[in-house]
Amino acid sequence: MNTTGSTFTQWRKSSYSGGESGQCVEVAQAPGLVGIRDSKNRAIGPLNMDRVVFAALVSKVKAGDLDL
Repeated sequence: MNTTGSTFTQWRKSSYSGGESGQCVEVAQAPGLVGIRDSKNRAIGPLNMDRVVFAALVSKVKAGDLDL
């Protein structure tokens, strides 16, 4: 994973990030990568990860396997 060197053109906000709570996560795709960023602190840049790693992370979150 890295935080530099990729260009993401279309960011999408999580459907669970509605309202005024400020807890917003955005994702975008680039060739072979998925970027994740905090929409209220975009200046720090995205966390980039391989698409396979991202898919595994989403699966673990959906299954409740992580202490979030």
